Amino acid sequence: MLNSLYLYTKNISSLAFRKERNIAVLDVKRLYFQKGNFIKPGSHKKMDKSQALDDAIRWLMIAQKNMSDDGMGSYHLVDGWSSSYPETSGYIIPTLMVYGGLTGNDESIQTALKVAEWLLSIQKESGGWQGGRVSEQKPEIVFNTGQVIRGMLAAYAHTQDDRFLKAATKAGDWLCQVQSKQGYWKMHALMENERVYDTYVDAPLLMLSDHTQDKKYAQHAIKNLDWVVDHKQHANAWFEDCDNTIKHNDRPILHTIAYTIDGLLDSGIHLGNDKYKQAALQPAIRLRDIFIRDGKLHGRYDANWAGSEYMILTGCAQMSIIWQKLFVLTGDQQFFDAALGMNTLLANIQNRQLSGSDNTKGAIPGSFPIWGKYEPFAFPNWATKYFADALILEQNLKKS
Repeated sequence: MLNSLYLYTKNISSLAFRKERNIAVLDVKRLYFQKGNFIKPGSHKKMDKSQALDDAIRWLMIAQKNMSDDGMGSYHLVDGWSSSYPETSGYIIPTLMVYGGLTGNDESIQTALKVAEWLLSIQKESGGWQGGRVSEQKPEIVFNTGQVIRGMLAAYAHTQDDRFLKAATKAGDWLCQVQSKQGYWKMHALMENERVYDTYVDAPLLMLSDHTQDKKYAQHAIKNLDWVVDHKQHANAWFEDCDNTIKHNDRPILHTIAYTIDGLLDSGIHLGNDKYKQAALQPAIRLRDIFIRDGKLHGRYDANWAGSEYMILTGCAQMSIIWQKLFVLTGDQQFFDAALGMNTLLANIQNRQLSGSDNTKGAIPGSFPIWGKYEPFAFPNWATKYFADALILEQNLKKS
């Protein structure tokens, strides 16, 4: 409590003397004077978000240019740029690749390949990739390794360079080795506690299984998926052991809830497995209906789906992605309408109508308002990554 108070006092007092204080001032206006209603009714149906997407990708490339290596960092209003983050750098690679393919922007593809080369250079001898920022020099972590596999496979698909597939295979072998017999990961897991959001590791393992034609990776993924659905999902679709903390595990953040849902959904689609698709569909409906009713999603949800804390924008973007996938899967227009509304909300938060700087232009903050508890006063690169993914899906669906 005292540490949190110190950090907030430090951030607010430091911002008072900097131009970037205007970002916080704008959120004060939006939250308290406009009561959070700064989006015109119906605007989601006609808003052109192509500039928002271009700005988001541009910022992601700036997040690499500000590093001392070829990874990708995040920006904090007070402390400046972090060091590179291997996990998120890994799953940003597919985003940059897809955008480059859609728009013909070769710079985004070349940026992605630089990130991939850097990740190759820091892979651990075990096959895993470290947790946290690269400057922290932490040991390898299961979840983070799964996300870098996504990047390795995207780089391999584009280049056909066997180095990327070999790195992904080495990582997959390590993930299989450290998995428990029950199907969860505890050894080399964050906090050394089993967590259901490792379904977001299962999806790249299934992709790896296809690339290598080795069923081992799929078998290990299925073990984890069954453990989650059979033992950790409540009748009302809420998940136990879903938070990235121990203290707040009774009300996990939307970010890790969305990881869990998306991992189940992608795995279910990949395998043609209705059990996993239903396990994803039910919580997605819960959160969709809350968003349609309230016009927002909270940062945390307890076992009764009661929300608390300010919006965590990464999770909001992830839910838009999930809803769009479910629209394609089910044809239910409510999923697409919810995603359009969420994308408009995020695009309005991104558009701060301030001169700002390259450090923040186009980026999505961790929370709304920016002083929310999740990544306060910061622009984590993963928030902008998922926002870009959500907009790419929207553009593709509108064209189809």
